[in-house]
Amino acid sequence: MQAAVSFKQFVTGGGSLFDSNVKRQVKCCYPKRKGMTISMLQPSTNVVAPEARDALKRALAKKAVGLVKSGMVVGLGTGSTASVATEELGKLIKQRKLKDVVAVGANYQSRVLARQFGVKTVDLNDVNQIDIAFDGVDEVDINKNLLKGGGAAHTMQKVLDSAAKECIILADQSKVVLQLGTTFPVPVEVLPAAISPVLRKLVTLGGVPEIRSALRKDGPVITDLGNMIVDVSFPNGIENPAELEKYINLIPGVVENGIVSGIATSVLVGIQGGDDIEVIDLADFVKIINSQKETTSA
Repeated sequence: MQAAVSFKQFVTGGGSLFDSNVKRQVKCCYPKRKGMTISMLQPSTNVVAPEARDALKRALAKKAVGLVKSGMVVGLGTGSTASVATEELGKLIKQRKLKDVVAVGANYQSRVLARQFGVKTVDLNDVNQIDIAFDGVDEVDINKNLLKGGGAAHTMQKVLDSAAKECIILADQSKVVLQLGTTFPVPVEVLPAAISPVLRKLVTLGGVPEIRSALRKDGPVITDLGNMIVDVSFPNGIENPAELEKYINLIPGVVENGIVSGIATSVLVGIQGGDDIEVIDLADFVKIINSQKETTSA
């Protein structure tokens, strides 16, 4: 994650830089589907190895693009998993298994990748509807509430996802959490001229806002829309995602925030146990967790 400048630093020039690693996190981990149990693991053990993570992304991407039919308009999300989905979509088009498919990219990077993999792109204003959209996520809870914005592209992605008939979220097992905000802060896109009053308002909502700074240039991260990103941590997590999403967006100067509630139609979860990788629906993932809880308490 990019470095960040805290509210205190912005106002006084002091304070320490944001460190997301100090936050408490509790996640759901699913070791293996057959012959093994699910447990709620400690943060230090709930880690997906890099090689396994790549395999999970590929499995999720293939499952997702398998839902695309010829003639569809596809919304292309942001993040590494969505990028793999774009690559897999391009393979099906190149193999002529899909015809007359066009895509709408959420940001500059997604459009570049689409063209690179042979997927024709069109502007959102040139289509009447999006049939299906694929998107990655930083966190997802068991009620399909999402937290996005690690790549600072959440505003247009929310527009695409909300315009789609079907919004398919792709997440590996490490992204499933009991409560949003326990691991990642809430990204908020803000008009540069309104940064100071917005920071103050975010504090009144119980947040700890910090301006996201760029890694390879001086100064803050600037989005594709020309705005700044403020990362807002909530020490006790987010109890009511839909309510907080609404209250943040009501602040004058806020363009959009990274909480996404009521939009995802389906969440696909990639799980890995040993050498086995499987993709299941979030609802099935939750059923297995609840079943394990009942077995443990019995």
